[in-house]
Amino acid sequence: MKLFLLCLALLCHVSSVAQNLSGYVYDTGGKPLVAANIVLLNLDRGTSTNSEGYYKFENLNGGLHAVEVSYIGYKAKTKSIKLGIGEEGKSLNFDLQEQSEYLNELIISSLRIGEEEPFTHVDISREYIEQRNLGQDIPFLLNHTPSTVVTSDAGTGIGYTGIRIRGSDPTRINVTINGIPYNDPESQGVFWVNLPDFASTTNDIQITRGVGASTNGSGAFGASINMSSLKSNNKAYGTLSNSVGSFNTRKHTIALGTGLLNDKFTFDGRLSTIKSDGYIDRATANLNSYYLSGSYYTGNSTIKAITFSGHEVTYQSWWGTPQSRLDGNPASMLAHAANNGLSESQTNNLLNSGRTYNFYEYENQVDDYQQDHYQLHFSHEASKQLSLTAALHYTKGKGFFEQFKADDDYEDYGLSMQNGKESGDLVRRRWLDNDFYGVVVGVDKQSDNLSINVGGAYHIYEGDHFGEIIWGQHLEDIEKDYRYYDNTGNKSEANLYSKFSINATPNLNVYTDLQVRSVDYRVDGIDNDQRKLSVDDQLFFFNPKFGLSYKLQNRSKLYFSYARGSREPDRNDYVDAANGVTPQPEFLNDFELGYGKEGRISLNANLYYMQYKDQLVPTGALNDVGSTIRMNVPDSYRLGLELDAGYQISNELSWAANLTLSKNKISAFTEIIYDYTTSFDIVENTYEDTDISFSPSIVGGSTFSYSPIDNFKASLMSKYVGKQYLDNTSDESKIIDAFFVNDLLLNFDFKFKGVEKARIDFQVSNLLNTMYSSNGYTYSYIFGDTITENFYYPQAGINVLLGLTIGF
Repeated sequence: MKLFLLCLALLCHVSSVAQNLSGYVYDTGGKPLVAANIVLLNLDRGTSTNSEGYYKFENLNGGLHAVEVSYIGYKAKTKSIKLGIGEEGKSLNFDLQEQSEYLNELIISSLRIGEEEPFTHVDISREYIEQRNLGQDIPFLLNHTPSTVVTSDAGTGIGYTGIRIRGSDPTRINVTINGIPYNDPESQGVFWVNLPDFASTTNDIQITRGVGASTNGSGAFGASINMSSLKSNNKAYGTLSNSVGSFNTRKHTIALGTGLLNDKFTFDGRLSTIKSDGYIDRATANLNSYYLSGSYYTGNSTIKAITFSGHEVTYQSWWGTPQSRLDGNPASMLAHAANNGLSESQTNNLLNSGRTYNFYEYENQVDDYQQDHYQLHFSHEASKQLSLTAALHYTKGKGFFEQFKADDDYEDYGLSMQNGKESGDLVRRRWLDNDFYGVVVGVDKQSDNLSINVGGAYHIYEGDHFGEIIWGQHLEDIEKDYRYYDNTGNKSEANLYSKFSINATPNLNVYTDLQVRSVDYRVDGIDNDQRKLSVDDQLFFFNPKFGLSYKLQNRSKLYFSYARGSREPDRNDYVDAANGVTPQPEFLNDFELGYGKEGRISLNANLYYMQYKDQLVPTGALNDVGSTIRMNVPDSYRLGLELDAGYQISNELSWAANLTLSKNKISAFTEIIYDYTTSFDIVENTYEDTDISFSPSIVGGSTFSYSPIDNFKASLMSKYVGKQYLDNTSDESKIIDAFFVNDLLLNFDFKFKGVEKARIDFQVSNLLNTMYSSNGYTYSYIFGDTITENFYYPQAGINVLLGLTIGF
């Protein structure tokens, strides 16, 4: 009994030995937070940090303790720690996130794919964007991401640019800005030219390949690009950024921010101008934009108002360069001129221009368009588990493209004979005046093992399409700015989704996502070819998504997902459809199986199978403004393997590479060509098991980065794009040749007195001066023999951009 009492006394003594708990409190950038409050919730004891962000509690009993840290303007954080019997003490550090930054990220996180979700995606950081932002459009900043092919009408990445991901064209790539749709609701295309220098305001970008989650946007189909500009800087700043380069290119940007005022307000603004003469003859670009935002933070809520605008005036280079001109074959060029009815002046232009040929010669053959965006975002953290987000948006767009038409028939404009003439030279403008507005809402509920996101949106689009004759050779009796066609397009879209993510075990995550979407689209009026338009279509879609994600050892995971995507035809599909033909919506069943591993050697491998029903594919014909005319094909698919790897070879040298191998097939395709030999006859040619156009079977990229010192980095970036077919016939005479292009990027950061940061960026594009084309089109017709016309968009040879950024 004496021995038992002695042991009991010793045990009580040990358990009552005083314990110490200490640590540091920083912000997310590693800066110590002075006078932060630290509270032991179970003991109601508190202290604060010193000038180094250090705190310490003494004489604590062993056991479990809940520690809460708070600091004005920062999100409070709570951690638990167990002090063991007999220990002298433990250390517990905290990094706090600024409250405004946290509330902004409530919106971002509710719209983005998380690391546990079973979808293929890549996140592009602010640093990555800044190092490449020298004036080129956003597609060219994303060129080295997996499965991506970019193109530029002007050949420089400035002006009209485009991007394809897994062969999916821009109408199938869903783009959002802060969760607000950016795709044009009617054409469903993405016109990056209307967002000049938006990269200077972009905080990060997430690219999802395949259908992805419903939060990517209601129309997500082949891929998604989600951009965020929500983050505000809590410190006052000023930035000047200027760049100059080949083809008389220059970009000038000024950005200012107030920082956090009175712990409640922030204001940010930017002005930008970009100008370039372009690589293609006369393909000039004059781009101007602004960005303004103001935020109000109160408690656990934030209100953020954003407006941004872009105004572009670009000289048209949509026509492309005929293959005969690229081949330098005078006989073929003369044949092209005769077949297409070129005038003597136009023929001389073709013969004497080189690979930078531009069909257009009229001085004001420009596209002139302005787009103004307004967004109002609200977020609220009702509790640590429940948050709400909502956004209102309005976009106003208005502009025209101007064209000179030589000896055009007046009948085509609804006019009778003018002053005894049936035709004459004229100048016309084709206008678009549109409004797009709506609301997006979401509720996010988090618990230990379950994440629920429920949301939806409602959008309305109203677009006026009309054309005016502003000058005519013999037109003396018509009213000024005579309107020769006028029609309206009206579209409403509503969607609801519910997304569930369940941690079934510590390693297994089960994902379910259900979306319903309705579309109502109407077109009425007279088209530019004097046809009466009448479209009235109502569609309803159900898009389920399921997936599994399993964590393995060594920071790796496996995932599988199935996602269904549905997409309505675009305006041109309806308007350009053959008589009696109604285009059908297209459907996609997307299967993804992947493996991911992080670390010094990182690897992502993804196998995808995208099975389409009624996919809309080009027929080979073009409408009167050069847009592709498409038709439904019953069955088609894309099967591919994507590899994305990185290797930190040493502290100074790293290598990143990606490779996509794919097979892209249509089971049966009917080509439509016209026979002009005796009359306007239609000839149909049927093909089986053909390749989908603009879908290279190989796309690869490599980036070597060398950083011998902390403030300098050199990157050699290489890109290979395999052969692409211009149409769906798998005809070897109608292809874009494979190309291999190398870029060099140098980034040097430095400081000097009175300047917080400065950076020089130098980019050499197409380092080896490769002559290549990245896009094109083709059409065939019969006039005695079958004649095929191939057109291409040549890209610039070696060219440079040099930028200087100074931050205060």
